[in-house]
Amino acid sequence: MAVGDLSPGRRAGRRRAVRRNLRRILLTALVVGCLLTLAAGWVGLRGWQARGNLENATSLALELSEQVLDGETAQARRTLEALQQQTAAARSRTGDLGWRAAGSVPYGGRSISAVREIAIGVDELARRAFPPLVELNPQTLLPTSGRLDLAGLRGAMPSISEADTAVRQVREQMMAVPTAGLAPVVRDAVQRLLAELDRLADVTSAVRRSGALLPALLGGNGPRTYLAVFQNLAEPRATGGIFGAYAVIRADGGEVKLVKQGSATELDSFPRPVLPLSKEQRALYTDLLGVYPADVNLTPHFPTAATLYREMFRRNVGGTVDGVLATDPVALSYLLRAIGPVSVPGHPTLTAPTVVRTLLSDTYRRLDQPVQQDNYFAASARAVFDALLKRPVNPRAVAEALGTAVGERRILFWSAHPAEQRELVATRLAGVLPERETVNNVGVFLNDGSGAKLGYYLQRSAQVSVGDCRADGSRELRLRLTLRSTAPASGLSESVRGLALSGDPYTARVLVSVFSPVRGSPVAARLDGRAKPMGGGVERGRRVGVLAVDIGPGRSRVLEVDLLTAPKASGEVELWLTPGPTPWTTRVSSAPACGQ
Repeated sequence: MAVGDLSPGRRAGRRRAVRRNLRRILLTALVVGCLLTLAAGWVGLRGWQARGNLENATSLALELSEQVLDGETAQARRTLEALQQQTAAARSRTGDLGWRAAGSVPYGGRSISAVREIAIGVDELARRAFPPLVELNPQTLLPTSGRLDLAGLRGAMPSISEADTAVRQVREQMMAVPTAGLAPVVRDAVQRLLAELDRLADVTSAVRRSGALLPALLGGNGPRTYLAVFQNLAEPRATGGIFGAYAVIRADGGEVKLVKQGSATELDSFPRPVLPLSKEQRALYTDLLGVYPADVNLTPHFPTAATLYREMFRRNVGGTVDGVLATDPVALSYLLRAIGPVSVPGHPTLTAPTVVRTLLSDTYRRLDQPVQQDNYFAASARAVFDALLKRPVNPRAVAEALGTAVGERRILFWSAHPAEQRELVATRLAGVLPERETVNNVGVFLNDGSGAKLGYYLQRSAQVSVGDCRADGSRELRLRLTLRSTAPASGLSESVRGLALSGDPYTARVLVSVFSPVRGSPVAARLDGRAKPMGGGVERGRRVGVLAVDIGPGRSRVLEVDLLTAPKASGEVELWLTPGPTPWTTRVSSAPACGQ
């Protein structure tokens, strides 16, 4: 029946029914819309409150770290309690039914879920990682009057391990949070937390490793003897500088003493390599590595240098040592910030702002003979060593100094005990040139080529950028290295001037070795814009390009090297550089892996 066939009464009834149905639909839509609006507002309010909790927690965590390192246990406990209240509130406010439901919506759900993961991660750190650290006495990790409390250190190990485990578990959880599709502010928060977790994991891992190794290293299971070498950065070598002065350190039951000092000149030279060298090592360095004490670290791989120097010491001085420790004047300057000025009888007082200039420049004006210079270097190292062992020091300041020096590879250590060395291999302290890597490590290592001490005047900068992908999935890398000499054109002592290989004894000759990423290769080089052939070879799975660069007083030279990564390698790049008297200026531009 058509509508027009209905009577007026029936048509009116039909219109009233339609209006009632429409009102119900509109009312339902209105109610649902209001509920959705309220839910969004609730999530927004809870998110705003949780953000406040997390910001408060960040401030408290910084305060807590300072209190822990300063040994202020009572204050640290109160700060930890306040921190846990904030992180628990953030976790609660991002964990109710409404928040979880919002995490499943098509738009914005990923960001809401990620905020929840941030809150969980931070709360886990506050509940599981920080409490053991609060109860740790940092003085346990430092010597008092030349002795380390080995029993106290062993007693602290369970707490240290507990904290390290918690940090690593939280880090793994946060690494599993997908960042694609997140709101920029949330993505940045996830990345910042991961960066902080990386730094925290480095610290807890280092403390755990130290706690596990130090008792044995410091003679807890029987006396130990170590060879400490001072790297003279004025004459560059791949790991920093030539091995000059040395000291023999004795550790027994946690007590550490310096028992002998000398210089590399005492080791003389050898008619043939003291240990077998591989074909690859001979191709890159000839026999120099194993013949001359000053050349053992032409290679950047510290275990090679350490084992060769140890054998040279054994043959010409006598005694087998349990390990080799290397450091340099810049590392000493970091320690002097923590322990204060140190006097050296008969010489200028060593201070943090001036020690690098004092040791690497002023020494050559005051002292003419290499033996005098080496003796002074040895006396300076001994004075700082004694002060570190015997003075009351601030644990936080010492930890920061050592952390910076190790991070810059200015303190290196090799153990002759295989189990200990395996524990060290993954750390920067070991100075190991890795044969496997997850990012593309590009090495730039400098060796003096003229027997000069002009490295003090060398300023260095390096930048590397990621270029195009190739058909095989490898990526192009572009390295730009700038070396500038601030040396004067006259007035330097004979022991500083070079061999005049370029006709000018004030011109520094630097042998630049560019190490490719694993299974990558250098392709081409240009010096000041002109094509330059490279020599080279292979070391530990990396192809090496070597060039000699002469740098006159006041001049700059620019070396550009094109490299390739291995196929399907990461697009991330890291630079490994020879430490110098002043910091490098660096810039690294990474990119996604090819195919992503």
